[in-house]
Amino acid sequence: MLKFPSQLRATLILVAMVSACVAFLAAGEKQEVFKGEISDSQCAFNVHSTTHSHAEMLKTHTMGNTPADCVRMCVDNLGGVYVLRTKDKVYKLDKQNLAEKYPAQAVKVTGTLNSKDNTIAVQVIVPANAE
Repeated sequence: MLKFPSQLRATLILVAMVSACVAFLAAGEKQEVFKGEISDSQCAFNVHSTTHSHAEMLKTHTMGNTPADCVRMCVDNLGGVYVLRTKDKVYKLDKQNLAEKYPAQAVKVTGTLNSKDNTIAVQVIVPANAE
């Protein structure tokens, strides 16, 4: 049997324990499918709107002519970020590059929700009508 110095043995035991805890916690995270529309944080959180929608901004044509134009304008020029807006909630999305393909479109987002900050760790985004 190999003999390890006590400090090395303690370090190996600690590493093994931390690894086991991380694996246990990761196993507790459950992926879910969230359905909604890709929006921007400005409209979804009523920064420029009082209706959680693009309708007010589109009436003035200052944000473009379509909801997708409004989403892009808010994200590209007004400090907004892409979010998922459902009937009753707004979720932040960690992978903005995946959301930018679907402005103002109905989608299904697969990922893990961090309920502490209401952010979805996105694995994939597909159109809502995709199988």
